[in-house]
This record gives sequence, structure tokens and C-alpha cells, in this order.
Amino acid sequence: MREEDEMMESKDIDNSENSSDLTNIYYSKSENIIEDKEENLSKKGFIASFISKGSFFSEWIIPIIAAIGIALLINKFLVYNVYIPSESMVPTLNIGDKLMVTRVYDTNKIKRGDIIVFFSEELNEVLIKRAIGLPGDHIKIHDGIVNVNGEDIKEDYVKNNESYDGDFNVPDNKFFFLGDNRIRSYDARKWINPFIDASNIQGRARIKFYPFKDFGSLN
Repeated sequence: MREEDEMMESKDIDNSENSSDLTNIYYSKSENIIEDKEENLSKKGFIASFISKGSFFSEWIIPIIAAIGIALLINKFLVYNVYIPSESMVPTLNIGDKLMVTRVYDTNKIKRGDIIVFFSEELNEVLIKRAIGLPGDHIKIHDGIVNVNGEDIKEDYVKNNESYDGDFNVPDNKFFFLGDNRIRSYDARKWINPFIDASNIQGRARIKFYPFKDFGSLN
């Protein structure tokens, strides 16, 4: 009996120790869970304070990111800047001038005399010149004077004309462009294909903003 009692007593002691270990594990896990919750709450609190009203992030970072995004969208879809590298549009536009250009989505709204940015497939480059012939127009140039559909047009913007004669019938969906500085402009008069397709029209020059002394709208 004593041996059995001793064995039973030993077992009771072993069970007690196991129970104590389980209790310690339970409390340890509970402490870890509490610590994790506190850590998560701390992180949430930091994030909440970071983006809360009045924080540096909400007052400065978000507006700056939004402004950059809006500027990129405007530049892509509405307005962009161009730099004038040549003298083909002197005196209206001079080398180094910077312009604000609005995107053209409806070429039917282009008017004769508008200053247009377009891509020339023949020259494989982007150009800026004045729209002289619209789709369907008959252009006759005699001694440098431009006649459109039987009527000589007034071109006050041309200061350096040259003696030139030519006839052009502008096809549908095409445009005819000349530079203001006729004596120095490589334009439709000299291209192999004198007409620019409507799909290659990119924008219309609206404002000259540099140099600042010449700031103003373009006609």
C-alpha cells in the first residue's frame, strides 16, 4: 500500500506540476495577446493621427500629391507648354519664346489664322505654324499674296513676305499651314505633301508667357 500510496502521491505531484505549467503557458499566451492588441492599437493610433485632420500629412502631403496629379492630367489632356526653336513665325513668335497650348480634340473648330501645333509626317517632327487653308479651301498665292476661295486675305502678321506663286486645293480632313516669316519659313509651299491630316493636329497656341515683357494672348 505504501508503494501504491507513494506512486499515487508522486502522480499527484506530477499532475500539480503539469497544471502549473499549463497555467503559466495560458498566462503567457494571454500576455502575448494583450501585448499584440496593444501594439495593433498603437499602430492604428499612429496611422489615425498621421492622417487625421490638422496633421502634416493631411495638410501638406495629400494636397501636394493631388496637385501634382491634377497638373499631370491637365498637361496630358488640356494644356501644355511649347518652346520655339526657329524663326519661321517671326515676328509673332521668336526663338526662345514659351507658349501655353491647349489640346485640340475637334479640328472642325480650327479657324483660319489660328496658330497650330501639329506633327509633320514628312519631316518627322512637331511644328508650329498658322492655319491658312481649311478642308475644302482653294488657295492661290500670287506674288506672295494669299487668296482663299477667290478673295485676298489680309495678313498683318506677315512682315517678311517673298514673291511666290502657287495653287493648292485643300482636301477634306486636311489643313494648309504657312509660317508668318514667309521669307524664312519652310512650310506647305515647299513640302512634297503640302497638307497636314487632321489626325496630326495636336494643339492651338493661346498665350505667350515668356519672355514676360511679351506676355499676352495670341491671335
